[in-house]
Amino acid sequence: MKKDFILDNKLDFSNYKEALELIENSRYILIITHVNPDADTISSALALSNLFFENKIKHKVFNVSSDLPQNLNFINRFDKITDQLPKFYDLAISVDCGTSKRFGFELPDNIPLINIDHHKSNDGFGKVNIVDYQKSSTAEIMFDFFKFNGLYITKNSATALYTGIYDDSLRFSIARCDEKTFEKANFLVKCGANPSEIASKLLRRDSLAKYRVIPKILDSLELFKQGELAFIKAEPHWLKQTGAHLRDCEDALDMIMSISIVKIAVFLRVSNNHIRLSIRSKGDIDVSKVASTFGGGGHTNAAGCSLETTNLDEAKNIVLKEILETK
Repeated sequence: MKKDFILDNKLDFSNYKEALELIENSRYILIITHVNPDADTISSALALSNLFFENKIKHKVFNVSSDLPQNLNFINRFDKITDQLPKFYDLAISVDCGTSKRFGFELPDNIPLINIDHHKSNDGFGKVNIVDYQKSSTAEIMFDFFKFNGLYITKNSATALYTGIYDDSLRFSIARCDEKTFEKANFLVKCGANPSEIASKLLRRDSLAKYRVIPKILDSLELFKQGELAFIKAEPHWLKQTGAHLRDCEDALDMIMSISIVKIAVFLRVSNNHIRLSIRSKGDIDVSKVASTFGGGGHTNAAGCSLETTNLDEAKNIVLKEILETK
C-alpha cells in the first residue's frame, strides 16, 4: 500500500486553504510565470495547469515572452503557455516571482493575487501570500499546497513538480534541501515522475552553440580579493557569432563557483537594454543584500538584479565596488 505524505502539523497552513477557496470561487484564472523563465516558475505553473485542466477549471498560463526554455517542453501543457493576456480573468496566481516587477506587466488593482514563492526578498505583495524562503524551490511549496488541500497529484503534475524541485535545488545540492525535500521527491516518483527521464530531458539536450559560447565566457574571467571574488560576462557579439541564446550561457556561472578559492561569482550579460546580473556565493555570504541595492533580490547564496546600462565594464565596476564595500 502506498504510504501517504505527512505534512508538518506544526506549521500554519491557513493561507493554503484560503488560496484554494479563492480558486474554487473564481471563473477564470491567470497563472503568471516570471520574466526570463526558468524550470521552477514553468514547472510550478504547469503543475497547477494540469490540476486545473483535469478539474475543468478555466485558466491560462502566461509568460510575457514567447521565448521559453525548450528543454522543459516534455512537461504536459507546456505548449499551452501563452504571451497573450486573456480578455477576462478574476484571479491571478504568480509562481516564483520575487517581486511583482517580475510579471513583466501591470496587474490590475482589482484582481486578487495569490503569491506563491520562495525568495527571501519577497515582501508579500499578494492578497494571499504563500511564501517560504527556507524551501528549496517554489515547486516544493506547490507540493505542500497540493498535499495540504488533499489534491490528487497525477503523473503530469508529479513530473512538473519533480522537475522544478530538481532543477531549482541544483540537483538536490543546495543547503535548503532537507529530509522533507527528499521525501517529497520520493512521493512524486511514486506518483509517476521518472527521475532518470527528467534528468535526461533537462541535461542532455544542449545546443552546439552552448559549447561554442561558454569558452568565450570562461575566458572573460576576472578575479579579485586573492581569487575570492570572480566576474564573468557574455558580450552580445559572442551570442551572434555562435548563435547561442543567453540561456546557453548559464552553466558558466556554476563552473566558476566550482573553483575552490571563489566565494562570490557574478555573471553579467545584456538583456532588454539592461545589464542583467546573476550573483552566487558560498557559505553564509548573503548576496541578496547586494542585489537588493540595485532593486533586485533572491536568496542568501543566489540573487539577481538589473542595471540601467548596456556597458558591461561600467556595470562590473559598479557592482565590484558595492560587493567590496558590503563585505
